[in-house]
Amino acid sequence: MQNEVIAYKDGSFLIDTQSAANHDISKLQPVLFDNSADALEVIRHSCAHLMAQAIKEIYKDVQFFVGPVIEDGFYYDFRVSQKIGDSDLKDIEKKMLEIANRKLPIEKRCSTKVDVSRHFDDDDLKQEVLLRIPDGEVSIYSQGDFEDLCRGPHVPNTRYLRFFKLIRVAGAYLGGDEKREMLTRIYGTAFADKKTLTDYTTMIEEAKKRDHRKLGNELKLFTFDEEVGAGLAIWLPNGGRMRGKIEKLLYKAHRIRGYEPVRGPEILKSDAWKVSGHYDNYGENMYFTVIDDAQYGMKPMNCLGHIKVFQNEVRSYRDLPLKFFEYGVVHRHEKSGVMHGLFRVREFTQDDAHIFCTPDQIKENVLEILSFVNSLMSVFGFKYEMEISTKPAKAIGDDAYWEVATQGLKNALDENNIAYGIDEGGGAFYGPKIDIKITDALGRKWQCGTIQVDFNLPERFDLHYTDANNEAARPVMLHRAILGSFERFIGILIEHTAGELPFFVAPTQVIIVPIGEAHQAYAKQIAQELMQNDVDSEIFMKNESLNKRIRNAEKMRVPMILVLGDEEVAQKTVALRDRRERKQYNLTKDEFISLTKEKLSEVHF
Repeated sequence: MQNEVIAYKDGSFLIDTQSAANHDISKLQPVLFDNSADALEVIRHSCAHLMAQAIKEIYKDVQFFVGPVIEDGFYYDFRVSQKIGDSDLKDIEKKMLEIANRKLPIEKRCSTKVDVSRHFDDDDLKQEVLLRIPDGEVSIYSQGDFEDLCRGPHVPNTRYLRFFKLIRVAGAYLGGDEKREMLTRIYGTAFADKKTLTDYTTMIEEAKKRDHRKLGNELKLFTFDEEVGAGLAIWLPNGGRMRGKIEKLLYKAHRIRGYEPVRGPEILKSDAWKVSGHYDNYGENMYFTVIDDAQYGMKPMNCLGHIKVFQNEVRSYRDLPLKFFEYGVVHRHEKSGVMHGLFRVREFTQDDAHIFCTPDQIKENVLEILSFVNSLMSVFGFKYEMEISTKPAKAIGDDAYWEVATQGLKNALDENNIAYGIDEGGGAFYGPKIDIKITDALGRKWQCGTIQVDFNLPERFDLHYTDANNEAARPVMLHRAILGSFERFIGILIEHTAGELPFFVAPTQVIIVPIGEAHQAYAKQIAQELMQNDVDSEIFMKNESLNKRIRNAEKMRVPMILVLGDEEVAQKTVALRDRRERKQYNLTKDEFISLTKEKLSEVHF
């Protein structure tokens, strides 16, 4: 089947074989049955229908809503009277394989929206789907006795759908509306061959072991509490130390690069958000309240505070570029169904910065930011790639501004031979951007940092500086975050390292295990010296066996464990177990203190 055509492509538009009769095939590019992005879109869309058919054969009263393709697979939302859990997925997979082996042709028929509505007149979920479809021709795909409203594309036959895996069961509000009923959602994925599927499922199993929510609990980094509210992380002492270390390193790196620390309020009058365009273009993601009869909005971004810092003084071209940075706490309304540990939260902190510069300084500042990105990602051991996101459908500002800003980003990357992709329509509502996507140890890509070029907010807030001719000129505003948010980045870093965090950010860098009571004073002396050198340590001296204390220390995944006995106390040495280098050896106390200093000094941006 590897060389068989399962669809065609016309530019960026996929056309399945069921629709090919309406096109001149000689002018189309064939899509073969393989693991290319185009083929996987068709395979996974079809596999969603295969799953739906299997569910319908097992659970007779089921009704289906939508089943789209997503980045790594697909899902289907449906209503069913029985409770379905992860333990039921094996039975659904078994039924799916049975249906695939029936080699059912997948057929397409088209009709008017009115006729399709009549056809599904007893299915309220199908009526909901139809409300979201523009008037005109509507298609239905069928395989055996299963049919569903769908625009396609699909493979020609179920025989192509043999290599799939159902991942998990979740809940999803109808249409993403928290006020509507909760439907059942099943996530899955599919590939063109068994090996690729096996590699993927192996990665999924490894990802479960590395889940930052599980490790965050084991390492006592953070927690969530329903009494506090969903999506609001509570940072425990270990997590607080970890965050503090990242903040300290970044603070110095910013200052070296000429950034000035500032801080804006977390709540601003809605009038300011109306001027910026957030009220109209981002208001559904914001939280509002009323104070003294005036409406205020909690900030979802830090840019307005930095604009007010710029406006606080008369600025000259000699002052530019001006670089302001802040560890800014922001609030955004995430729907209940999409929140996920630290990855999607309602309160988070950005390593945010804004650069106010002249138009001819855009390129040099973008390149300086990219240099900063490179040094930071190298320190944490991340590979990364970049993508330019262009004007979205919901945007403010003149098209000419967008064109200049977008071209400026492309020029900066092109002239320095930096590869990048294009995300059409993925820009912020006020400007195009470069998205920085990091790759973790399992090969997963995560969007973290961003660089945005903005002509619009300076215009809306009438920002200006005095140019060389003593005339008012408009600055350009560069929005910039490298980590993106501390919460998301820390979650990614935990999974990337499987909890084996780098020495310089580990909450506890050294655990000291005195063998007996006589060795505790020496342990406390070492701990004090480490603290003087910004190294956090803990002493494990509970009334437990030595082996148990060492095992507990190992479970904490600290970089270094010291075991102290009579010989170490007498000789002023330490027995070191280095988890990162997988070595055990002896050092003098002073040599060990010097080693920790060296490990900290290796990190610089």
